[in-house]
Formats: sequence, structure tokens, C-alpha cells
Amino acid sequence: MADFLTSQDEDFAKWYTEIVLKADLADYSPVRGSMVIKPYGYTLWERIRDELDRRFKATGHVNAYFPLLIPMSFLEKESNHVEGFSPELAVVTHGGGSKLEEPLIVRPTSETIIGHMYAKWIQSYRDLPVLINQWANVVRWEMRTRLFLRTTEFLWQEGHTAHATEQEAVDETLQMLDVYTDFAVKEAAIPVIPGRKSETEKFAGAVGSYTIEGMMKDGKALQAGTSHFLGQNFARAFDIQYLDENNEQQHVWTTSWGVSTRMVGAVVMTHGDDQGLVLPPRLAPIQVVIVPIWRKDKERESVLQVAEQILQRLKPLVRVELDRREGYSPGWKFNDWEMRGVPVRIELGPRDVANNNVMAARRDVPGRDGKTLLPMGELETLIPALLEEVQAAIYQKAVDFRDSHLHDVTTYDELKEVVETGFARAWWAGSREDEAQVKEDTRATLRCIPIDQPGGSGTCVYTGKPATEIAIFGKAY
Repeated sequence: MADFLTSQDEDFAKWYTEIVLKADLADYSPVRGSMVIKPYGYTLWERIRDELDRRFKATGHVNAYFPLLIPMSFLEKESNHVEGFSPELAVVTHGGGSKLEEPLIVRPTSETIIGHMYAKWIQSYRDLPVLINQWANVVRWEMRTRLFLRTTEFLWQEGHTAHATEQEAVDETLQMLDVYTDFAVKEAAIPVIPGRKSETEKFAGAVGSYTIEGMMKDGKALQAGTSHFLGQNFARAFDIQYLDENNEQQHVWTTSWGVSTRMVGAVVMTHGDDQGLVLPPRLAPIQVVIVPIWRKDKERESVLQVAEQILQRLKPLVRVELDRREGYSPGWKFNDWEMRGVPVRIELGPRDVANNNVMAARRDVPGRDGKTLLPMGELETLIPALLEEVQAAIYQKAVDFRDSHLHDVTTYDELKEVVETGFARAWWAGSREDEAQVKEDTRATLRCIPIDQPGGSGTCVYTGKPATEIAIFGKAY
């Protein structure tokens, strides 16, 4: 199977599409720009969902669900919001065979409908904070689509919180950025850069937007998650007020934050290689696959019997599968599981059964270098430890790649050159107009102003003015 995969160096975009299809993550739907998420891809999304959900609940958030259809008038209440989303809206004008009195929007995001409900639910300071998340689908009418990265309909979570004070809302915004960073690093093994979006790039209707930016294997940036401080913009638009401790009416302060199925694409493009997916063990739908090997029918029964025993021993500890498929050679199966990115493959043949050991092959280290002979009696200890080794190794590999493609630049000419293959990090004090010109000149955008700043001051790479902040520039998906 791997022989038919376009190499990353030859055509990264084509490689990405082929790998998503051939690894059974997704397929095209009959509706333009939409996708069908296949069971293997959906299980990967479930792993992402469950790990994020656990973190949300640990920080005091609860799940709810809000309607798919939103009255057009709701979006029009927050002018920046409707202006930002209007080109992407899907509008329902008829229902039940009749024209609707008011058009309904298929939600592109839910700030407006949730703001409407919060106005009903929040009356007193005792009702705050409200910390709600929903797992849902949204629709944005994209012109250019790509599986998982940008589709007309996609799955995501969107958190929406309301607070009594500005500081509480700011703290919430940054806390959720930290949650996303922790997930990306520890579970997805993606070394993201957390930072603040520029005024040009921030969310429509937000006071401030924050992001985690990852570098893909073609040197491009991917915005993998965002957290927004909405100030009182939506609270004023939807009249979300509460009676404070002094018996005075106050508007709440709100936030919103989200991660989508785009994270699946981030995992694929951060770790995959020319043989297929390379999945971080903590997210992999299948962490270990056992491939039994025999040449003669009389060897089959004994090998399968031991393979079954290993399966039962490992099941309580890891997500493991035994490949019982008939009619396929061991080599074909190896390629198939490599394409699917399974972190560890256990090869078991008649000689292994006789010698009471197995051959463990790591997906992240190809060929003989990735193979280790393990004693069969110690698999309960050695296999989980090996998976942790793989997790750490692929994270470090991603860090090394990013760092080798991230360069500090001091001149605009250097910035233009660096963004062709990676990220440029530079002092920045430019305006919206300056930022737009950089984008026009280079097709690169200001990805973020990192939370981690060096301190001190420097000279803006574009304007030559004194600057107090470093910014990251790169081409992006």
C-alpha cells in the first residue's frame, strides 16, 4: 500500500489527501466540501474529544447542547460578528413547504444563540460564573476545502462562559489556552506555540483572540485551537445582565474557545511520513497490533493460540488488536498497519513461539532499527513502556523539525526568504496596513504574538520602529 503513496517532498498536499483516504480516516461526501468521517478516523476524533473533555471537566466546565438553527436577527445584533461570518453562512429560507417569516442560519458558531439563553438564565451574581461547553457540528460555506482541515461542515467543541468581572474572563481565556497547549503537547505530541492573535487575525466580535499554532511537515502553520476574550460585546448585544452584590445591574464578561476536527489533520501532517500515518500512542485508535506469521498449516494453530493469549493479556492495559485476516501475506499486513500509523506492531512466528519471545516493531523508527526482541513473559511491563518511548520520541522529532525551520530574522528580506519554508520570528510594531502589505508581498500572515516573550525591545522588521514584542510569521492552512 505504501508504494502507491505520493511522497511528501514530491507533493505534500497530494500526499495529505492520499493518506487521509488510504488510511481510512475519511471520504468525500456527495455534498460539495463535506466529508464522511470513517470509523477509524472517527475513533481518532473520539480519542481527541475524550482527552479534551476530561480536561474541561477537571476545570469546572459542564456540557450542554444548543440548537443547530439560529434566527438571522441574532447574528445581526453583533455587527462585527455578522460581518465576519456573512460570506460563510448557510441560510434556511423554507421549512415544511413554506417560506419562513425569518431566515434561519445553520450555525457557523454559537455565541449568539448561547448569548440569548444566558440572558434568560443569568439574573444574579449568584448565577455566575457559567461554564458551559458543547460538542457539536457547525457549517461554514468554504470556497476551497480540504479533508479535516477546512470543510463545509465539521465537528468541534465550543466553550462559552460568562463571568462577573473582566479579570475572571481574561483568566478563563488564558486558562483554556493552557488546556489546549497541554493537550496538544502531551496527547497529540504537537509542539504548538501559544500566543495572541493580531487585531487583523482575531475572531469577529472578540476583544482579544489567542491561538495555538503548530508547524506541519511542509513548514506551514496550522491554527489548531483558539480561545477568545469577548469582553462585553455579546453581553451588551444580548443584554446579559446580572444584579451584583450592591444591587446594581451589570453586564457580564464572556469568553468562547474551540478545537475542531482540524486537529485530526494536524496530527496527520505533523507526524506522518511517506509510508503513511504516524500516530501518537496516546491518541491512536489501535496502539498495538499483533500480526501472526506462519508458512505451514500445522504452524497456524500454535501461533494463533499464543497470539490470542497475548491479546488477552494486553487488553486491560492497551488498545490492542489481533490481525486474524486470511488470504493476506504478513508483508501486506505490515504495510497496511504502517499506513494506519499503529505505534507498535508485534510479530509472532513459530520460532518466536518456540523461543518464548516476540518481535516488537516501532512505527516511528522504520526498518531493523525499530525492531526489538521482547521476552513474552514481560509484555505487560515492556509494551506500555515502549508506547511511552514512542510518544516521547515523536514529540521530540516534531520539536526538532519545528526548531530547525523557525528562524530569527532582522530584515524584511530575511523574513520573505524564511517564510517560504518555515516560520520567521521577528520584532514587530506594525499596523493593520503594514500586516496587510506583508501578506500581499509574501502570502504569509502574522500567526501569533507568542505568550513567551524574550523581554526587552528591538527594531520592527518591517517599519524600523522601536518594538517591544516578538511575532511569528508563516504561510498557513
